[in-house]
Amino acid sequence: MNLLNSTGLKFFRVALLTGAATIAFSSSALCFSLEDLNPFGKSKYEMKLDPNVPADHLYNEGLIKIEHHDYEAAAKQFAELQRQFPFSEWARKGLVMEVYANYLGESYVDAANSADRFNSLYPTAPDSAYVNYLAGQAMYGDMPDVQRDQDRVVKALKYYQAVVDKYPKSEYAADSRYKIQICHDQLAGHELDVGRYYLKRKNYTAAINRFREVLFKYQNTRETEEALERLTEAYLALGVTAEAETAAAILGSNYPNSQWYKDAFDRLQADGLAPHEHEDSWISKTFRKVGLS
Repeated sequence: MNLLNSTGLKFFRVALLTGAATIAFSSSALCFSLEDLNPFGKSKYEMKLDPNVPADHLYNEGLIKIEHHDYEAAAKQFAELQRQFPFSEWARKGLVMEVYANYLGESYVDAANSADRFNSLYPTAPDSAYVNYLAGQAMYGDMPDVQRDQDRVVKALKYYQAVVDKYPKSEYAADSRYKIQICHDQLAGHELDVGRYYLKRKNYTAAINRFREVLFKYQNTRETEEALERLTEAYLALGVTAEAETAAAILGSNYPNSQWYKDAFDRLQADGLAPHEHEDSWISKTFRKVGLS
């Protein structure tokens, strides 16, 4: 899945001066001017490189492989560049392009691993914002549904957050903020899904713990409405009426036209109760803390 095409994002642009060439990338095209390149070998992934070949030639050969959509070979080429010219500017550029080649080839885990290596070696490099954004896109591009393990969503969130925290004015910051919200929605959805599973099996304490996570960590997501209604339901089942009334009251205060509020209200009314915020409730304290109560 190519996130750049499917989400309509602006083109990636990376301008790298190689001495012999200036290269500009986009999601759909690669424009280049290259000179004196060695021909391709007979084996697709054979790495018989002359140690006397200049770094820029090795780099440009990797670019040619990207142009030919041979992303796996390109990633290997850039890795070889790092091996032959360690601790050099070429090694840093090669690692950036290794991340990029793995992303284009949909080797998302490899792209993230390369980005982690970059962050370890070059934490303050000028292209750090780009590398972290690209790693976030890689994990985002392989996002599972809410019923599965969310490890890749957590990783995507980590990379996007690094862009926003360290490079808030970069060209990648705005989209990173948008993707952070989507990741939060996804993680909140996962907590809700597990909570519903426990609620259906009448394991109310376990269900409440999951709905609590939504309010603690992802309160600004669309899943908050359902989490509050589910808390009303679970607490009523346990006979903890003060928490049930508070959950419904907070829900009605913030989402008065929500169907989830109507359901919570009806549940309380059926038990002869009504929404009422008890200020010693953890739900009330949680919402007052962020100013939403």
